[in-house]
This record gives sequence, C-alpha cells and structure tokens, in this order.
Amino acid sequence: MFDIGGVVQGSPLHAITRYEREHGIEANAINRVVVAAGEQGAWARLERGELTAQTFVEPFEADCRARGITIDGRRLMAKIAEAGVPRPVMLDAIRRIRAAGLRVAALTNNWRTDAPRARLDAHFDVFVESAVEGLRKPDPRIYALVCERLGVPAPRVAFLDDIGRNLKPARALGMATIKVDEPEPALRELGALLGLDLVS
Repeated sequence: MFDIGGVVQGSPLHAITRYEREHGIEANAINRVVVAAGEQGAWARLERGELTAQTFVEPFEADCRARGITIDGRRLMAKIAEAGVPRPVMLDAIRRIRAAGLRVAALTNNWRTDAPRARLDAHFDVFVESAVEGLRKPDPRIYALVCERLGVPAPRVAFLDDIGRNLKPARALGMATIKVDEPEPALRELGALLGLDLVS
C-alpha cells in the first residue's frame, strides 16, 4: 500500500518547505497550523472532499492568520502542484511487485480540483482517495477500507508513507510500515520484506 504525495510522487511537504523559505516564514509553521486546526481546519476539510482546491484557499489563509502567519493560499497550492511529479523508480517498483503476483494499493490524502493532474490509477489494483471517501489518514477506517478492497488482512500489508503520524494507525492494525524519506532506501526495505529486488 503506497501513499502518493511524498512517496510515488514528489513531496508536498518539500514544496511547503520551499514556500516557507521563499517567503520568510518559520520552518514547519504551515504544518503546525494544519495540526493545530485539527479535523475542523481547512486542510482536513479539503482532504475529506468538503472543500475544493478553490474554496479551500480563503479558510486556510484564515487558519494561518489565526496563528500569526500570512500566506497566499493560491501560490502555496501552485507550489504543491508543481511537486506532484511521479517518481519513475517508484512506478518501476510497483510494476515489479505486480509482476510478482502481489496486489498493490494506493492510499492518498488528496483533494478535488479542476486542474488536470497525473492519473496513476492504472498502476494500482486499488486506488483509495480521501476526497472521494470522505475519510482521511490517520483515521483507521480508511486503512481498513483499503484492506477490504484489496481482499487482504492488515497483517499481510506493508504500507509506505512519508508522514510518521499516518504510519501509526497502520502499525496498530498490524501492517508493516516504512517511512519514506528518499525512494531508494524505502524500496530496499520493502524489497527485503517481499523478497524482491525493487531498485537495481
């Protein structure tokens, strides 16, 4: 089970870091806003499909202002969109896993947008999106939903994500978890679990 942004594609977290650096905002300040605003914050509502990329901007700017940060939501989202480029090494690893007869799922926190974006559905047997399901990581129900659609119990699943708090519920359900900082080390770890060469 693969996360998309930060795993199969470039990291939105890195894009946010670049935005902060370019605009003189303290490092990790935007992420702290997201966490502090919680499940009723604009970011959580965006990822559950309650807001679109367009209707999200104003409430998210307000969330930031409430915590002493001024941002341009449209520019931030443009920066995140630029980062959303598929990583060839990850797509190749997914092909190898499926060729070995294993089922592969995507589990992504994402949002509804009118802008075209790379469609990755064809690379996966199951593709679960927070904005479609109305649930988002780290809600344990969305992990259980993926397992149900895969037809595989959680202890038979390995999950890769770039955010530690998204790995905790998966681990609690019995999944093997791999935190992705860079693709190759994560794929070596996954390959060792599966008995497959995923990087050479």
